[in-house]
Parts: sequence; C-alpha cells; structure tokens
Amino acid sequence: MLLEVDQSQLVLVDYQVRLMPALLEGAEVLANAVRLAQLAELLRVPIFATEQNPSKLGGSVPELASALQQAGARVLSKMQFSAVEEGLGEWLRPPAKPVQGNARSLPKHLQKSVSGAERNTVLIAGCEAHVCLLQTALDLLEDEFDVWVVTDACSSRSERNRDAAFDRLAGAGVELVTTEMVAFEWIRSAEHPDFKAAQSLIK
Repeated sequence: MLLEVDQSQLVLVDYQVRLMPALLEGAEVLANAVRLAQLAELLRVPIFATEQNPSKLGGSVPELASALQQAGARVLSKMQFSAVEEGLGEWLRPPAKPVQGNARSLPKHLQKSVSGAERNTVLIAGCEAHVCLLQTALDLLEDEFDVWVVTDACSSRSERNRDAAFDRLAGAGVELVTTEMVAFEWIRSAEHPDFKAAQSLIK
C-alpha cells in the first residue's frame, strides 16, 4: 500500500525551542520536519502542528514555525501528552456539515464529501517519540485513522526510547516510513508537475 497524496494530512508534534537541543540527532530530525512541511505545502496537503506546554517549553523552533506559517498550518497548544485528548481528532476529521436539500440527490462524489472527512491518512512525526508522538499516534489509530510515522523526523532523548516507540507503533499497525519515502510516494512520477520542486527539497 502506497501513500495517496489526496488522502493525506500531516501532523508535526512538539518541535519546540527548549526541547530540541536535548534530543538525539535533533538538527537532522528538525530539518526533515521542515522538509515535510514544505512538501505538504507544495502538494496542498493539510498541515497541523502541536506544542506541548508552550509557556514552559517555548513555541516551535523558528525555522519550522516559519514553514508552518507559510503553509497556513493550524497549531494546537496542549497540556495532555496525546494531542487527540486536546481535540486534534476533530481538526483532522471535522463533523460533516448539514446539507441543504436531499443529500441522496447529489452526485456520488459529493455524497462522499458530505458523509465525513475524505482524508483519512495521517502522517505524523515529532518529539518525543516515546511520549507525545506515541500517545497521539495510538489514539489516532483508536479513532480509525490510517497512521504513518515518519521515522527520520522523530526523536527522543535516548536511542532506546526512540526505538522502543517505533517497535511498539509497528506492532500496533502503524506504517513506518522516511521523509524521502513520503515525498516519492506523494509524487509517484518524474512527470509530476511538482517533481523538480519536491526533489530540490529532499536533496
């Protein structure tokens, strides 16, 4: 099963000023998060971000904050470790709006959009992998989203914690991918009109 760009949403978890310096391979992880945000903007994939207790941990790191702002991302401040506990699920799958008239008389492709969210695939990356990322991803699975974790854009303070998170997520049914896998699965072809722009972001 490959990623479908028109079914995807991107969630970036807690890349914050006071947290990132303490994390394993923090600079590389942050660079991949920025790439993901830029790719999502390029390919018109909705983007959401979270910030854990920002009064203590600060906001998103400036280079990511800039990419999020450029992409028009929504940012959720939270105290719970799982962003789903703070309403992320409602952002990703907003309630269907009531339809004027008889919905059954609409063409089939419009009936689908009325019945609920069309984008059920959530790509998620973030920090710390074994706490906020893990709990958010597992709650999204519980809410029947298809969850894909972008491993090279995730970190914890220790390798053991990070890898334990990946093992647990994979065991729960989450797909594990990398930033380049996401880019090339979203693009699919060297003939895609945004191929060169996407390729320049991941080189």
